[in-house]
Amino acid sequence: MAEDITLIVDEFERFFDTFCKEEVEKLLDRYPERRSLEVSYTELSRYSSKIADNLLNKPDLFIKAAENALKGMAMSSQYDVPFEPHVRFFDLPEQSRPMIQDIGADHVGKLICIDGLITRRTEIRPKVKMMVLRCPYCENIEKILIEKNTVIPETCSNCKRKGLQHDEEESKFVNLQKAEAQEPLEMTRGGAPASHVEVWMEDDLVNTISPGQRVEVTGVLRIRPFSESRGQASRTVYSKFLDTVHLKRVEKEFEEVDINKEDEKTILELSKNSNLYQKVIGSIAPSIYGHDEVKEALALQLFGGTPNKMLSDGGHIRSDIHVLLIGDPGVSKTRMLQYITNLAPKSIYVSGKAVTSAGLTATAEKDELGDGGWTLKAGALVLASGGLAGIDEFDKIKHEELAAMHEVMESQSVSVAKAGIVARFKAKTSILAAANPKFGRFDPMGYPADQFDIPPTILSRFDLIFPMKDILDEEKDRKLASFILDQHTIAGKRAEKTISEEEEIRPPIEADLLRKYIAYARRRVVPVLTQEASDKIGEYYVELRRVGATQGAVPITPRYIEGMVRLAEASAKMRLSNRVELSDAERAIKLMDFMLKSITMDKGLGRMDIDIITTGQPKSKADRIRNIIDIVKELEKEYDLVEVERVVEEAKKYGLDEATTRKMIDEMLRKTGELYEPRHGHVKVVRPKVE
Repeated sequence: MAEDITLIVDEFERFFDTFCKEEVEKLLDRYPERRSLEVSYTELSRYSSKIADNLLNKPDLFIKAAENALKGMAMSSQYDVPFEPHVRFFDLPEQSRPMIQDIGADHVGKLICIDGLITRRTEIRPKVKMMVLRCPYCENIEKILIEKNTVIPETCSNCKRKGLQHDEEESKFVNLQKAEAQEPLEMTRGGAPASHVEVWMEDDLVNTISPGQRVEVTGVLRIRPFSESRGQASRTVYSKFLDTVHLKRVEKEFEEVDINKEDEKTILELSKNSNLYQKVIGSIAPSIYGHDEVKEALALQLFGGTPNKMLSDGGHIRSDIHVLLIGDPGVSKTRMLQYITNLAPKSIYVSGKAVTSAGLTATAEKDELGDGGWTLKAGALVLASGGLAGIDEFDKIKHEELAAMHEVMESQSVSVAKAGIVARFKAKTSILAAANPKFGRFDPMGYPADQFDIPPTILSRFDLIFPMKDILDEEKDRKLASFILDQHTIAGKRAEKTISEEEEIRPPIEADLLRKYIAYARRRVVPVLTQEASDKIGEYYVELRRVGATQGAVPITPRYIEGMVRLAEASAKMRLSNRVELSDAERAIKLMDFMLKSITMDKGLGRMDIDIITTGQPKSKADRIRNIIDIVKELEKEYDLVEVERVVEEAKKYGLDEATTRKMIDEMLRKTGELYEPRHGHVKVVRPKVE
């Protein structure tokens, strides 16, 4: 073996001198701040395919030989500490890249590469690298280099007596950190749950990855016996872990999608097209008929606003756009969510029926990776950081679970205090949610906020809210039916492979090109508001407030100014422009106006009232409630029990008709609890308890 490794060391010295000379010199100059040399497997195979193949099958031997070759190229006397560099191989061939769920006995002791999502990691722990054992009887000292399968002696080699003691001060330690990598959801087969594997990192690899990041881990698969407490089977059944050789972040946020020179040329040509906006909007969920305003909003959400904007006081302004779709059954909300999450390179799709606050943010779990304590595991919104989270059945999530989203939607972070652990995760995530009306379908005469069960505090954090209504319209129904039937006919021919090129319906922009176009815009374009655009948004806001002041309602709040700015910036990005022009501001205002008129219109008074979103009811309704409570309180001064008939008569003086008053009283009795009924036909005001 010694002779074999000497020959291998010589080969690696020649390889380093030929292919990696510049990188080796950088390592020698910067050691110990830099302690690793990264080597591409492709480069090694160009030098010697035999050595490259042997590296995959005997990684321990060949990595040790490579590190010995590197040590031989340096003068150890030039460093204050021992020269102990690492050689980290990466870029393995396809046959050495199994899916996590396929890792098994065939891979033990082999060099492999996995693509995984980091869900949790432990703290750094010291691991013995060179163990010094001291004999208490003869003072003999044993130095044991801890490697794979190293057996620690129990008896002194000098006096042959047991009782060797570990001299911790003289021993050498290295940092060790464990993590858990999960199969990316899009790679799971047949709806199976995502598989996991432990990842062990040492020395300069610790603290280089965080939960929520997608990484490519190159390492040697090792096994270890289960704990003895697990019974007899633990002697023959082993658990597996990946002893990391190299780590590479490969999570592809939009900004990290690969774009070559040819793609860039196509993107720049497309950006100059006079019908660009129509092409992009037409390419969003092209199999769904209509809903152009919704598709335009989803397109702008994918482009996003200008990132990394900071206020003068150090505050952060979010660039991600949040959109909520509220619609009748069968209007394709779910298909829109699924299309957008498939288009975004980093995304997570969840359904509200099976969502908890911990699943969205972070969970506290028993730390099986560490010492059995507690650890935090990232939730869906953290794992989707840098991308998009699609949440279906949003109205089915319990209100106490939704409370966890307040911080994520505004501050783009998740602060957790669980099981004695206080932590903060990054959650720079765009949220696209879909919900159904509370009673199945929209009541055109009711207030929208009364018809879906979502807290107003969450509603107000969405930049855009779209009601998607199934309206009876014969002409529109005929066109929709024709569109759907054509889609099914073409899909059937495609399945039979009898479709011709002329019959094939393609979107204006293919999904792959659209993904690259959005990625290019998000990576290269940083739009800044022009004075004209700024003035336009300011005028729109002031005018709405002015009208609201004359009508006695608040039509818009300052929070929506930032939403319009984000939408205008996204519009500029779509044109690949670094300037937010007047047309971009007008597009943002058009969408905001569409939302406000659809959601915040007070049907009773014909005015926009943002209180419908922020408080769940319009100001006019709140005023009527206060009027009725005041009437009951005044009558209570004269009568112990107040008849409903007397309240109805008094309410007429405030301009409230009998039907409205009775409906309001019934609502305060049955739903809001401001009144109670001590006797049939009589009411009293509920007063707070005085402690």
